[in-house]
Amino acid sequence: MSTPSTDRPSRPELLLIPAQIAVAALLAYWIGFNFTSLFPGYLPKIGALWSAISAVVVAQLTRQDTRRSASLRVLGTAIGAITSAIYLSLLPFHPIGMAAAIFATGVICASLNVPSHGRLAAITVLVVMVTASLDPALSPGLNALLRFAESCIGTAVAVVVVLLWPQRRGPGNSAAR
Repeated sequence: MSTPSTDRPSRPELLLIPAQIAVAALLAYWIGFNFTSLFPGYLPKIGALWSAISAVVVAQLTRQDTRRSASLRVLGTAIGAITSAIYLSLLPFHPIGMAAAIFATGVICASLNVPSHGRLAAITVLVVMVTASLDPALSPGLNALLRFAESCIGTAVAVVVVLLWPQRRGPGNSAAR
């Protein structure tokens, strides 16, 4: 007869991540909406959505994994925001240009030896470029900067929620991680 592993999460502990994600997404959405509302015409619902998405992406099972995910998110978002701002400063939105900017972010990430950041950089390019297509009058630099700031808001909220959330106790404790 086998004994249950003490390292396996209990049923209530399995609800930890969904609860953390829900709380982080709600807080990030609210903060992102209010932040982006400070900039008339810059689509606060997009800011709220981007902040919430960032919180969902960053929240992980352990504190250590959440911190690692946060650094990946911030650097990848910065690369994607800069690439799309440069593109949009030179050319208007076009789907082929968007694809070229996504390719450029992948090349930049690979050349910086952070290829795993490429996916998040590409997602940022998509958000910045599609936002620009919704309102071509938006300043490319401010649009990209806002998307970067909103991503940082969601990232910070996820880190704080995970750090403040009670961690599981006992053998296999991940609280110190």
